[in-house]
Amino acid sequence: MTTAPTSGAPTTTVPTQSTYQNRVADYWNAEENPVNLELGKIDDLYHHHYGVGEADWSVLDEPDPELRRERTTAELHRLEHAQAELLAGMLGPLTPADRVFDAGCGRGGGSVVAHLRYGCHADGVTISAKQAEFANEQARKRDIDDKVRYHHRNMLDTGLPSGAYTASWNNESSMYVELDLLFAEHARLLRRGGRYVVITGCYNDTYGQASREVSLINAHYICDIHPRSAYFRALARNRLVPVHVQDLTAAAIPYWELRKEAEHLVTGIEETFLTAYRNGSFQYLLIAADRV
Repeated sequence: MTTAPTSGAPTTTVPTQSTYQNRVADYWNAEENPVNLELGKIDDLYHHHYGVGEADWSVLDEPDPELRRERTTAELHRLEHAQAELLAGMLGPLTPADRVFDAGCGRGGGSVVAHLRYGCHADGVTISAKQAEFANEQARKRDIDDKVRYHHRNMLDTGLPSGAYTASWNNESSMYVELDLLFAEHARLLRRGGRYVVITGCYNDTYGQASREVSLINAHYICDIHPRSAYFRALARNRLVPVHVQDLTAAAIPYWELRKEAEHLVTGIEETFLTAYRNGSFQYLLIAADRV
């Protein structure tokens, strides 16, 4: 078990990980995907998730190829930032005295969004040492490293103090872990009445077993997408009571349609997401739950 941080520099203790988690860490330590890096360079908010909302399709009508590229990149970033703001809006009301926990923080954009919105303290955790280092450098550049810190740790066993957090979340990171272990750690970290939020892709139980498209997404990201029902069962077993559930599937489709047209950003998985959303086998879900 790692020791809890108090003040000063973020911890760098190597987290305890399974063989699978080591593979995931290796993936993210080596990741240099333009769809993550190019979008983040716009305003130094690096998100590792997808966007929601209606897209401005006029960016594709731009006749100048270089300007069309820039406008398309900016529009995709706007959509993913809208998703981050949607999640952050479900955490409150928070005050500058509150602490929040970002599980699977990636390059740190979500923690920054929460801090800028509420002034709160934030601890982000990632099993990628490279991501933690990158995110901490961004916090230093923004001069918010006294309030926003990132740790190279396992989100299933953080070593962070029990009951210290008013809110916590997973943004497209829950498909990398066992849900009962994950929600048990969130329940431990949250104070009574604290808010937990997850935005995730999940496969639709009413469709049947995981579809071919879901299997392709798993292979692409080295993850294991859970069925929708598993979230609600695991939340209930870990004292987390849903208070808001929102199906974001329709809101996510414009992002993927636009990204498919961005030749400089495509990864080859875009059409798979669109097919899965449209055939009903895959859903994009937001769940907010209170710790009881």
